Amino acid sequence: MTTGWGYPDFDDHEGVHLFTDPASGLRAVIAIHSTKLGPAGGGCRFWHYADSNQAITDALRLSRGMSFKNAMAGLPMGGGKGVVLADANRTKTPEMLKAFGRAIDSLGGRYVTAEDVGMSDTDMVTISSETKFVTGLPVASGRAGGNPGPSTALGVYLGVKAAAKRGLGADSMKGVHVAIQGVGSVGGGLAELLAKDGAKLTLADVDADRAATLAKALGADVVPTEEILAIAADIVSPNALGAILTETSIATIQAKVIAGGANNQLETREDGWRLHARGITYAPDYVINAGGIINVCLEYMGQGDRAEVEARIHKIPDRLNEVWDESDRSGEPSSAVADMIAKRLIGRG
Repeated sequence: MTTGWGYPDFDDHEGVHLFTDPASGLRAVIAIHSTKLGPAGGGCRFWHYADSNQAITDALRLSRGMSFKNAMAGLPMGGGKGVVLADANRTKTPEMLKAFGRAIDSLGGRYVTAEDVGMSDTDMVTISSETKFVTGLPVASGRAGGNPGPSTALGVYLGVKAAAKRGLGADSMKGVHVAIQGVGSVGGGLAELLAKDGAKLTLADVDADRAATLAKALGADVVPTEEILAIAADIVSPNALGAILTETSIATIQAKVIAGGANNQLETREDGWRLHARGITYAPDYVINAGGIINVCLEYMGQGDRAEVEARIHKIPDRLNEVWDESDRSGEPSSAVADMIAKRLIGRG
């Protein structure tokens, strides 16, 4: 990785664009990592950051992850990410969203947005009033597109089952203990699917009421968020924000498998080696969580229907097994193997 402009996560990005619109209060970052395979596709995150440098770092990391995710999913899109800096009250207005749409439009199609944390398909409709370079819009039943959350959850669910087979030798999820960090659109959907399979679930979320409500519905346990990674479970599934697998947290993990939908789970590349050294089966995040971008990419291209989306999502376990097989052969951690394959696909290997 090339460190540039004082940001360690700068990885020869093609462009990092900063936008302000005083009238609406918009402050936003759009990072374009690669357009080698097509326009830089990646959602927009609406989040309150301690300072603007954190927002830029997040955009850099997330856009690189999108390059790798889209490449590994076989999609004709590069990688980009938008970040809208929210105030402490998470104030979001139509005027702000329209200003962000104009910012996207000024890039001439090099970046295509969709919803991410803090954004909805309704927000995408507002943004689309100012630019055509947007996807994840509400669609008719059976069509590709719409809210990517359920598609991401399906892919993560399939990936968790593949990881359980790989790391635990489990042919069924019945009785397998899964600790889920974050029960929003993705983690909550995952929990519901695993509950149907008879898995034992422990949930945690920064919104304690949300976790408690879902746990009651599914017969799951609840623990505080600061405890979820270290509990005695078979699988830990991170589905909240990133950089939670650190030198400190990895040392406390009791699970044999880590498989979840959160982006950028590893704080550093070295943390992939730490997991590998401990014999923990790790599902690289941008491989397992590709379901959402598969859904909105097919929507943007006007190709396929819901059946085609799900057929592509069902290939996620195959890609994970390819990564794990190569990890076994090479002795490299699965995170490093996935990076190597993705870099080759975008012409940077």
